[in-house]
Amino acid sequence: MLERIEKLQVLTVGILAVLTVLVCVKMLSATFSGNSISVTGSAYEIVKSDSGTLSFNITVKRPTKQEAYAAIQSQIKTVEKYLQDKNINDIERKTINGYYSYKRDAKTGAYTDIAEAYNLSQPFMISSDNVELIKTISNDITGLINQGIDVNVFAVSYHYSKLPELKVSLLEKASMDAKARAASMLKATHNSVGKIQSVRMGVYQITPVNSTDVSDMGINDATTIDKKVTAVANITFKIK
Repeated sequence: MLERIEKLQVLTVGILAVLTVLVCVKMLSATFSGNSISVTGSAYEIVKSDSGTLSFNITVKRPTKQEAYAAIQSQIKTVEKYLQDKNINDIERKTINGYYSYKRDAKTGAYTDIAEAYNLSQPFMISSDNVELIKTISNDITGLINQGIDVNVFAVSYHYSKLPELKVSLLEKASMDAKARAASMLKATHNSVGKIQSVRMGVYQITPVNSTDVSDMGINDATTIDKKVTAVANITFKIK
């Protein structure tokens, strides 16, 4: 009886050992057959904007609408001559805006229905391929205040026209960077990079040169002449 129990125990242990080996082999086979590595690659390039725009307006305030209109027409001529003397010919005058301002009640401080003056605002937008000139004008045009012209400078925007072509080039470089990173990580394990299984492109980041800012929605900086354009690619490779 004892001998039969011992044989049964030996048989049981043997079966368990075989099952363990089979399970391990299957697990190893599944791990290696489906093995992959996901790597993020990036590439960037510094570019200089090749066009710029500047938006500003001039405003006048006169007792009557007629006086305001006459005054702003005179000032428009002065502004356009200033710009033409700076070799700016792409000058766009936007819709002029006008409104009355009203007197306040001396006792209550509330506005009355008595017109005090008429206000006119003439918006301008200028453009040029000479970005340094746009930058200079954005800093200097307020000097027209010395001629009695109320100038308000708004946005200055700088753009790079070859951005679509650059994005394609950076995408290729980011993919190559991802492959190089994967190869470097696999070198120690005596494995190599296989075929691409999936590719996910990140958003482009267009930032000032020294900026480290990133955004899930992407950044499109238009405030600086020199920009850093960065592309990111997340690629999953087969391991072989």
